[in-house]
Amino acid sequence: MIGKFATAGALILVFFMALAPANIFIAHAFAQTTAAQTPSATPTTPATNAQQPSSSQQPAEEEEESVREGISLRKKTHDYKNWNFNVGVGANVDSGKTKSFVRGGGLGATFGVARNANKYFGLRADAFGEDLPLKQSSLSLAGTTSATSYLLALTLDPVINFPVTSTFSGYVLFGPGFYHRGGNLSDDTTLPGSACSTFWTWWQGTCFNGSLPLNGHFVNTSQNQFGYNVGAGVARKMPSGVEIYAEFRLMHGSNNGTTTDVRPITVGVRW
Repeated sequence: MIGKFATAGALILVFFMALAPANIFIAHAFAQTTAAQTPSATPTTPATNAQQPSSSQQPAEEEEESVREGISLRKKTHDYKNWNFNVGVGANVDSGKTKSFVRGGGLGATFGVARNANKYFGLRADAFGEDLPLKQSSLSLAGTTSATSYLLALTLDPVINFPVTSTFSGYVLFGPGFYHRGGNLSDDTTLPGSACSTFWTWWQGTCFNGSLPLNGHFVNTSQNQFGYNVGAGVARKMPSGVEIYAEFRLMHGSNNGTTTDVRPITVGVRW
């Protein structure tokens, strides 16, 4: 009887030992299946990182924003034009010795250009053409009935601007000038070698031994003089940005004691 139980127990042990590898295989397969079905938390990490800008991009964006702010600031503070141009017309009021022989009211025109260092200071160059009509008394002294007389001038002036408001401004200028005075007596009857009068001295620039040249060249005059000019003006800015200005100047030139003095009054536009 005991031998039968021993034989049965041995058979049962052999049976379970045969089933053990199969149980291990089944448990291993079940563990793999469970791991595959369980969602992993690691893939979310790259997505999170992808949403954050890299540290190398942030300084570049900040630098670009700083550049934009700097450009905007310069545009706001640069409230003047680097270059200005002006054209104008007007008339002149003569003074000094010129007033003795030339009547006032001669027409004139001017063109100029200015280079501005800032809204207050600049350098301006102007070209002038002024008519100098002779008085009737001067024509009589010259022995003629008609004549032409003119002045061409070039000036170079430092200019000081005074911005009063966004619409109105004023300025003053002063500097050297080059003056060319010319003219012609159309039907002069004065004889060569005649004695010089004050008119002839002013007209010709000089007389030789107190007499007019024998070659008759005194009928025409061409004198170059150097001197100075000072002036002031006011301007009003229009909605278009163009400015209307009014200006007054005093010009003085001299050479060998002969002088030319004019005071042009000009109205024009500048842009």
